Amino acid sequence: MAEVSRFDVAKAVFVKDLRVEIRSRVLVNQILPFSALVMVLFAFALDATNVLTRVAPGLIWLAVLFSMIVIVQRGFAVESADGALEALQSAGVDALGVYWGKWAALVVQLVVLEVLLVATAVLLYGVDLRAEGVVLLVTTSISATCGLAAVGTIYGGLAAGVSGRETLLPLLVLPVASPVLIGATRAVEAALGTGGTAISEGWPWLGLLSVFAVAFGVGGSFAFGPLIED
Repeated sequence: MAEVSRFDVAKAVFVKDLRVEIRSRVLVNQILPFSALVMVLFAFALDATNVLTRVAPGLIWLAVLFSMIVIVQRGFAVESADGALEALQSAGVDALGVYWGKWAALVVQLVVLEVLLVATAVLLYGVDLRAEGVVLLVTTSISATCGLAAVGTIYGGLAAGVSGRETLLPLLVLPVASPVLIGATRAVEAALGTGGTAISEGWPWLGLLSVFAVAFGVGGSFAFGPLIED
C-alpha cells in the first residue's frame, strides 16, 4: 500500500472541512449574519458617522476574531463528536498534514468573512477605499488572516475534547491574538486613511503581522501533533 504524503493529507483535510461547511451552510446561515449583525449593532451603539469611520478598522477585526472563535469551536466539536481526530491518530495520519489542511480551510472561511465585513463597513460606516491603500489593505488582511488561522487551529486542537472547551477556547485565543488585533487595526487604519493616518504608517504594522503569522505557523506545525495527542 502506497504511503500517503503529507500534502495529500493536507489536501484531503482541506477539502473535507470546506465540504462539511458547504453542506452545513453554517458560515452562510449563521456566521456571516452574526458578523453583519455585530457591525449593525456597533453602528447603533456609536451612532456618529465620524466616530464609526474612525473605529471601523478595529470593529472589523473584532468581528473577525469573535467569528473565528465560533468557527473553530464548531469545527473541532464536530471532529470530537465523530471521533475523527482519534481515528486519524490511530491510523498514523501525519499530524502536520492535518494542521495544514485545517489551517488552510479556516483561512478561506475567514477571507470570505472579511470581504463581507469590509463591504458592510463601506456601506454602514461611510469608509472610503483609497486606491493607493489597496495593496496595504490586501497584504494586511492576508498576513492577519494567516496568523489568526494558525492561532485558532493550534488552540482549537488543544481545547478539542476538553470539558468546558466553549469557554476555554476564547480564554486561550483572545490574549494571544491581541497583537494581531492591534497590528491589523493600525495597518487598516493607514490603508483607509482613517484619522488622517498616512499609508506609510501601516507598513511597520504589516511587518509585525508577518512575523506573528510565520512564528505561529511554524510553531503550530511542531506543536499541533503533541497537542491533539494529549
